[in-house]
Amino acid sequence: MVFLKVRIMDTIEFGLDGLKLLKSKVFEDSRGFFLESYRKSFYKELGIDVDFLQDNLVFSHSKVIRGMHFQTEPGQDKLIYVVQGEILDVAVDIRPSSPTFGKYHAEVLNDKNRHQFFIPHGFAHGYCVLSDSAYVAYKVSNVYLSDKEIGFKYNDPKVGIQWPVKDPIISAKDQNSLSFDEIDFSKWF
Repeated sequence: MVFLKVRIMDTIEFGLDGLKLLKSKVFEDSRGFFLESYRKSFYKELGIDVDFLQDNLVFSHSKVIRGMHFQTEPGQDKLIYVVQGEILDVAVDIRPSSPTFGKYHAEVLNDKNRHQFFIPHGFAHGYCVLSDSAYVAYKVSNVYLSDKEIGFKYNDPKVGIQWPVKDPIISAKDQNSLSFDEIDFSKWF
């Protein structure tokens, strides 16, 4: 018996060390589609050797911006994908020793392209809903601890994220976030 190894996804890396976009192999026919959304051994081969401990599912309406958040100790690696709808997903490098400190990368994730975005510890994360609504799923490498979560303003001019919506819907917590310069990132990274 011969087993053929089928490549289930392609990986794209960016100028911000550690970020990866994963393009899943999708098998479609008249019934619909199938894709393998996660297999630890395949991800390890792609350089993502992470033990994910928690899965989250978030529903949001159009024009909602969530972010920019990160967990201090323990930090979290995240693997994000969209089950239904479309988002602009953003990661900001918050590692002070990194040559790309304060820089961001954004990717459109949706239920058509079925891409996954891997964001390692050392990045803040946020997203904006571009469709009428969106279901966003993500895996994290450590459980959520509310007293260890910090965020900076989604529209902080120092970072300069180009959000594609006017008059976004923002939580009270995110409206009261610190500015990027008010956070001493060197305490954790």
